[in-house]
Amino acid sequence: MTSSARAVIDLDVVGDRISRHIYGHFAEHLGRCIYDGFWVGENSSIANIRGIRTDIVDALRALDIPNLRWPGGCFADTYHWRDGIGPREQRPKIANTNWGDVVESNHFGTHEFMDLCDLLGTEAYVNGNVGSGTVQEMSEWVEYLTRDDDSPMARLRRENGRDEPWRVPFWGIGNEPWGCGGNLSPEFYAEEARRYATYCHDHGENRLTLIAAGANEDDFEWTRVLVKTLVESHAANLYDKHPYQAISFHYYTHTGSGINREDATTFTDEQFYDTMAYARDFERVVRGHVAVMDSYDPENRVSLVCDEWGTWWNAEKGTNPGFLFQQNTIRDALVAGIHFDIFHRYARRISMANIAQTVNVLQAMILTDGDKLVLTPTYHVFEMNKGHQDARALAAHVLDAPATTARGGELPLVSMSASTKEGAALISLTHLSTEDECEVRIDLRGCGARVTRARVLGADSATTYNDADVPDRVEPRPLTTAFEGGELVVTMPPHSFATVELALD
Repeated sequence: MTSSARAVIDLDVVGDRISRHIYGHFAEHLGRCIYDGFWVGENSSIANIRGIRTDIVDALRALDIPNLRWPGGCFADTYHWRDGIGPREQRPKIANTNWGDVVESNHFGTHEFMDLCDLLGTEAYVNGNVGSGTVQEMSEWVEYLTRDDDSPMARLRRENGRDEPWRVPFWGIGNEPWGCGGNLSPEFYAEEARRYATYCHDHGENRLTLIAAGANEDDFEWTRVLVKTLVESHAANLYDKHPYQAISFHYYTHTGSGINREDATTFTDEQFYDTMAYARDFERVVRGHVAVMDSYDPENRVSLVCDEWGTWWNAEKGTNPGFLFQQNTIRDALVAGIHFDIFHRYARRISMANIAQTVNVLQAMILTDGDKLVLTPTYHVFEMNKGHQDARALAAHVLDAPATTARGGELPLVSMSASTKEGAALISLTHLSTEDECEVRIDLRGCGARVTRARVLGADSATTYNDADVPDRVEPRPLTTAFEGGELVVTMPPHSFATVELALD
């Protein structure tokens, strides 16, 4: 059966710039993300560059990833950076009490992370330790990484083999202080964040974007306290230095029963639709945070960062439950498609987002199995969507679409966004029906356009995934489109994601 939807895109109504940093990633010392993921060591039989796995670097470079967040997550508030510098054989081992209670070698530390960022051609987002650290510790880490003279930390960096400073623009002031980062109140944390920010300095030409750790999902009161503190601090600061420039929040998608409670690859249609309803509810959460921020910061000086997002299912059977390894199906890919449409619509305020996580953890881009590498369906959504990076959002509206009922409300089955740059446009479409294909008729207004490429990501079942035995079950394939009566016609298979690239006249 074929359903139908109508949409309109005003190709000449150009909106806010979609920051490329919305397509950011996250690498925590969690499970097999770092060790047996990014890091295999220089003596590994797996191809590597100074211990960093080569095929992962190549795969991520193809995504044009703009930034990488490290070392956590909850791990960040137990991590002391001096443990991870100097000769590897002399570094103290540490216990990762947050994730699996395993002992780590500390072989992957500051220099290795910055080497990884250089190999990826990406910018570093370093998350500081507020929960168990000190102001001095974070201040000295900033100096160690970014200062170029004979200061104590610059001298220590040179002793450890790096002469030139790095450029490290993004710094997180702790992580989830309402939970694993200290179980703090928003008022106490806001004052702590302001204190930490005071001693994190710009060195040389490096300019810091300081990100205060924000709310869990729709805790708008946390956001209110942070923004109010920031704005008042700015008004009182004679040196006109923001105590921080952005605040974050986290949002994990599931069926509504909670994180880490259901399987990644076995689910009913009802669970599928409930997941999509939870993903679409992300827009309500974003809208709420933006409204609070607008009331205190109408000039838009403070940006919003979603530095953890994605699906969170049960760990795969037979794996360490503390390692959070889960498979990645078509369902996960469609969750990503919905999120990106929302990020694009709120590009005025949202400056960065980081999917959790990059390799072998939660909604990963890449899974590894020995020397084999698997690109997940979510990876392909990032690749198909990369043309939105630093493009200008277009006015794109779904006027009429089929819907179903999920989590007690109406769930529209078609989501869309579009952007333009350099004489081209990119349309993204997510179709959620588990049974029907959908003919989407898009009225393209404002200028002429022709299709240069159209691709679709789908499979026979929403439970389909890639693995080491069959790594290409789910991958983009050509999609046939047509123009009828001045409208672009795109026929979407059930549970699929598609992109259409246009040349504009």
